[in-house]
Formats: sequence, C-alpha cells, structure tokens
Amino acid sequence: MDGPVLWAAWAAGLAGAFYLLLPPGGWRRRRTPATLLAACLPALAAVLLAAAVVLAAHWLLVYALYAFPDVLPPEVLAWSVAAVGALLLALFRIRSARRRPQPSRRWVPAAASAAAVACLLGLSAVQINAYFGLNHTLGDLAGTAVARVQPLEQELQRRPGERPVGLAGWTPPPGLPAAGLVRKAAIPGTASGFRSRDAYVYLPPAYQASPRPALPVLVLVSGQPGGPSDWLTGGALRSRMDAFARAHHGVAPVVVVVDPNGAPEANTLCMDSRLARADTFLATDVPAWIRGTLDVDPNPRQWAAGGFSFGATCAVQLATRHPDIYSAALAFSSEEEPALAKERHRTIEAAFGGDTAAFERQIPLRLLEERRYDGAAYFAAGERDTQFVRYLDVLSAAAQRAGFSVRRQLVPGVGHSWEVAARALPSGLDFLAARWGIAP
Repeated sequence: MDGPVLWAAWAAGLAGAFYLLLPPGGWRRRRTPATLLAACLPALAAVLLAAAVVLAAHWLLVYALYAFPDVLPPEVLAWSVAAVGALLLALFRIRSARRRPQPSRRWVPAAASAAAVACLLGLSAVQINAYFGLNHTLGDLAGTAVARVQPLEQELQRRPGERPVGLAGWTPPPGLPAAGLVRKAAIPGTASGFRSRDAYVYLPPAYQASPRPALPVLVLVSGQPGGPSDWLTGGALRSRMDAFARAHHGVAPVVVVVDPNGAPEANTLCMDSRLARADTFLATDVPAWIRGTLDVDPNPRQWAAGGFSFGATCAVQLATRHPDIYSAALAFSSEEEPALAKERHRTIEAAFGGDTAAFERQIPLRLLEERRYDGAAYFAAGERDTQFVRYLDVLSAAAQRAGFSVRRQLVPGVGHSWEVAARALPSGLDFLAARWGIAP
C-alpha cells in the first residue's frame, strides 16, 4: 500500500504501459496525421473493448450471479479496465510480430509483451488492494503472519476455580506484558448446526494476569467476500487493540472474530433463513462458547458486536435483534440492510422464498421503528464512499430515535476500504470505554 513495493509496481507498470502503447516499429515512421491516427487506433480499440468486457463481467457478477450485493467502486473498475486493456494490446503486438519476415526473432515481442502485461497486472492488483486496504504487507498477502497464529491453549482458557475481579477493584500487577495475544479456535455450531471457519481471539495484557479482571467482550465480523483473518490484516486488529490497552493500564476487551458465512464467497445475511441458521450461531453458539471458554464479564452491557461492511451490517442486526446479548455496536461501513443482490426481491426470494414479511421482521430499520433500546452505536464510513455515507445517515438517525447513544465518524480520503475499520476502531473503542468502565 506504500513504500518500495508500491513504487516498484508503479515503475514497472508505467514501463509496461509505455511498451504496449508504442506502435510496432516505433513512432519515427508515423509522420503524417493519418499515420499517427492509425498507430493510435489499436490502443483506443483495446481500451474500449476492455471497458466493455469489464462492464459486462461486472453486470454478470452483480446482477446475475449475485457475487456482490452492490456495484463495485469506479476506481476498482478503472484498474480492471487497465489490466484487460494491457492483455488485449499484448495480443495485438504478438499478432503483428507473426507477420515479420524474421521468424527467429518473433519470440522477442511475445516475451516483452508478456512481461509488460505482468507489470500492468501487478500495478492494477496493487492499486485495487490499496483501495480496499486489505493487505498491508507482503506477509499479509502470503498469509504467513496469520498462519503463525497458535491454537488457544488450555492455560488461556477459563479458570473454573478462579472468579475474575471486577474492573473497578482490579490493579495491574507488576510485570504485566506489554502486548496482547492472538489465538485461533473452532467454535462449534451446537444449537445452529452451522459450520464456521476458525475464529481469532485477542486477549489483552490484563487477561494474562492472575487474577484476571472481568473484561468486556467485542465480537467482530469481517466483510464479504472475506474471512475472519481479514481483521488481522486489513483491520490491523492486534496493533489497534494493543494501543488501546497501553492507554488503559493493560485493559481492553477480549475480542473474538467469528465467521457467520462458512466460506469466502458465502453470504448468510447473518440471519436464520433458508440459507443457514447464522443468527442462532451468533446469538446462541458464539456467546455460549465465549462464556464457557474465556474469563469475561457476562453482563450484556459489557458486550458489543462490530464489523466492516457485511460485518458492520451484521453487528447492527445483532444489537437490534439481541440487545440482551449485544448491547452495543461498532459499525464500520454498514449497509442499510442485509443483501444478497442489488435488487431487494432477489435477496428475499433466495433467503425467504419470497416472504417479504419474514425478511423485514429481522432487519434493523424495522426493529428500530418498533422497539426502544438502551444501547450504544458507533457508525463510521469513508468520506468518499457516498452510498455508504447515506446508509450511515439513515441508520444513525434511526438508532438515535430508538434510544441508542450514537456517535458518527467520516474517515477522510477513503472509500469502501478496510482503512475505515482500521482508522475508526480506536475512536469506537474510546466511545465504548466509559460504558465498559475502562478508565484511562
């Protein structure tokens, strides 16, 4: 996203673009307007055809296959056009090279074109990644950091014979670790029958003390497509939580990043529907596992749900459907309501067999109209993400009318990016700190 890899990608990409845009034989022979125009036509045709291909694929993914519930950002589409256009220009150059009278040298343009395409594909991939803010390092991309996360060991689990001390009466002991721990664990779908991917657990320095304080709980959900590990990479979870803990004498919430989808491409809407019993998993199985496995405060006032994009929508659903379990929400770039497709009726048909009433009984805006709450909700969105800023306006106003204590944040300079979650999480934690009784 910055540093040597980004600049190397730009240098290679510009060099590749220069080569592909250079007409076979160079510009020296193009001395008249007609010949110059003829030399530019392949590049113009490649761009137009690439745009048509990308838009057609985008329409297919959004409106036919329902791979995304909303349209992709213009920046992502533009870089996709650049990648496809590079491939088309390379094919043109290779075709032109076959007409040359020297067969022994025909492989040179093909090899150079392939290298140029690879450079432009690399630049496009880096720019798309920078927009979404998912992989900050090469280790994130390769998954090496996540692969090193250890399973949750027995000594970090709940101590049956020892009751956690209330936060007000707990004092940090000498030698408290400076950083928290990240572990992974499998959460069984005992009541829901749901099979999730491994969850990730952040345990703050205070959790490693003896006796442990009764710590709050933050259950996080990632975007879709994606998985729980995205919170460790794009969300920079560990560094953000460690910074909060350092500012609060080692105290921070226990964070459990859960998976309500089961696969990167799946979308359960975080509901109980024909798709899965995801709501039962999140509202029954996950809390039961946390209370039975970890030393935490069981008081619902000390529990919050949070997430980015799909996960933010899920967090708002949990806080409105189950305020007796999750009394607060951190919603980073939330949708207005859960969706499988851009057309609402397709979501209802796929998940509820066309039963609109069954769908609407579970959506946050309906519940915020019908109920009163004593919770807290933090909404954030990227300043450039205009559609999701509108969702933020609608949801935050409805939550405030329903009794939630509400705070809003627009993150400057970003769109629908994991950078929203990474940059807004500290402010969201500060917003909930007083509610949790965590003193600076």
